[in-house]
Amino acid sequence: MEGSCPGKRPQPKTDLNDNPKGIQFTAILGIQISDGVRVLQVLDDKKLKVEGSDWVVLLLVASSSFDGPFIKPVDSKKDPTRESLDAMNLIRKTLYSDLYAHHLDDYQKLFHRVSLQLSKTSMGIKGDRFHGMDNPNSSGIESSTNEISSDLVSTAERVKSFKTDEDPSLVELLFQYGRYLLICCSRPGTQPSNLQGIWNKDVEPAWDCAPHLNINLQMNYWPSLSGNLRECQEPLFDYISVLSTNGSKTARVNYECSGWVAHQVSDIWAKTSPDRGDPVWAFWPMGGAWLCTHLWEHFTYTMDKGFLENKAYPMLEGCASFMLDWLIEGRGGYLETNPSTSPEHRFIAPDAKPASVTYSSTMDMAIIREIFSALVSAAGILGKNKDTLVEKVRMAQHKLYPTKIARDGSILEWAEDFQDPEVTHRHVSHLFGLFPGHTITVENNPDLCKAAANTLHKRGEEGPGWSTTWKAALWARLHDSEHSYRMVKHLFDLVDPDHEGDFEGGLYSNLFTAHPPFQIDANFGFTAAIAEMLVQSTTKDLYLLPALPRDKWASGCVKGLKARGGVTVSICWREGELHQVGLWSKDEVSSRKLHYNGTVVTTTVSGGYVYTFNNRLRFVKKHSLMGSSF
Repeated sequence: MEGSCPGKRPQPKTDLNDNPKGIQFTAILGIQISDGVRVLQVLDDKKLKVEGSDWVVLLLVASSSFDGPFIKPVDSKKDPTRESLDAMNLIRKTLYSDLYAHHLDDYQKLFHRVSLQLSKTSMGIKGDRFHGMDNPNSSGIESSTNEISSDLVSTAERVKSFKTDEDPSLVELLFQYGRYLLICCSRPGTQPSNLQGIWNKDVEPAWDCAPHLNINLQMNYWPSLSGNLRECQEPLFDYISVLSTNGSKTARVNYECSGWVAHQVSDIWAKTSPDRGDPVWAFWPMGGAWLCTHLWEHFTYTMDKGFLENKAYPMLEGCASFMLDWLIEGRGGYLETNPSTSPEHRFIAPDAKPASVTYSSTMDMAIIREIFSALVSAAGILGKNKDTLVEKVRMAQHKLYPTKIARDGSILEWAEDFQDPEVTHRHVSHLFGLFPGHTITVENNPDLCKAAANTLHKRGEEGPGWSTTWKAALWARLHDSEHSYRMVKHLFDLVDPDHEGDFEGGLYSNLFTAHPPFQIDANFGFTAAIAEMLVQSTTKDLYLLPALPRDKWASGCVKGLKARGGVTVSICWREGELHQVGLWSKDEVSSRKLHYNGTVVTTTVSGGYVYTFNNRLRFVKKHSLMGSSF
């Protein structure tokens, strides 16, 4: 099959013949069949019929002429037909068993880094030690059926019955499914994951299957660090780099600002300018800044100074430079963003009319706070404290418009206490500082955390799949296991694809998450939320089982989660209480504070050893991994 895309987006009912040349594409289907007497027929030019064969293997390869975001399709030198034929010739004589073995090796070396076992009772977890602690390459995947009867049950039936049986093994499965999907769609050299990912089935998909920068693209990568899949972020970082190039032009042309900027809706060409349409969603110049927080997060988890210096810092510099120019001095001497929106949400203006544009939305200021903090911290690590930009950022930090509490006790979404015409709106943008940000914490901001809880109660539990999983992570950051689990349970609602308009959120029968329609983001958000319930961290602190629903997962083990500071964590609990903790760091000496149930213990972890602690966080033993990955 050969074809081409339009060279520009057509308007409805227009002739495509006038368009310039667009992306060319080719797909080739090959077939292998067993030896012996067999018949192969083509029916109606669209079906293959095979008779008399013991087995059939279908091989599909595809390619396009896309050659990067800076080369127009008409100028591309790539030949997708030649590339596809070369690929087919490479694999056509390869045995199925060899292809399958290659597939297993390719994904399992990433997938098996983390295992999870959950049980309603202590009987569900076998043995007194971590599953896989003494065999670091063991995945524990067999545990995913530890509470399923021998009778086969369809996935759809399992999702439907979750409301009553709350099967922990289904939570395990969906957690690992998110990791598997990220491995499948985002690897070095690929495009970043987008709204429907590589599983988009439509020629004209919902919301163009585009990267949306006001939650969706970011959520797709939330599990990459805690889920021990750091390599899967490379396409995202490549994409941010391209955005920063295009965004420098947008900053200069649209705003006469330095640095770079990206708005809410982008595409494969790394569009950074505001989209056409209503400013409630089209105008939001914080998309690039939110993405930049992923650069700093990558460093805090990996402690990779080379990545920080060579890749992350230049993009953080450009982002902070734009923010300094974008901010203006406003009421009370505070630095403000103006104009400003809170993604996709309106308020009632003083003239009693719906509006969306104001100044200093809470999300704007929270993201800028994170960027400025990251830049200052990175500059300290890289010896750039005295750089002019860093000094300007440091001076601006204490002048940023603060997060405030509304009359009803919730977090203000905008700078003023406007009437909210839709209190159950799907976005929870004004809680960015709690998660995925770090400027609101249980220890340092109890009043704001109480207001954040009030905000979540006010928003309610209904919403798209991605909203459900974001709320689960937010409740986890508040160390509220009950409400975090309620959001986990809320996602297990079987969606009928023929009547998906009757649903809000939920799962399809193949465990894809629904907006609806289908969006892949909540699959990733779910995995990240479960990880947050089990382990939270700073570069100096580890919070163990901070939001564990003890009455739902009385016993369990998780192995291989990553924490900030370059630490790998494994935890086992029994009857709702911590049983053992294992820590490993590649650094020579790493000091950490362990927090569990009101107990705080400071420990030092040396590279190359697993350190094991008991339920009172008392040191038990250390043993060498002898070169194995933990």
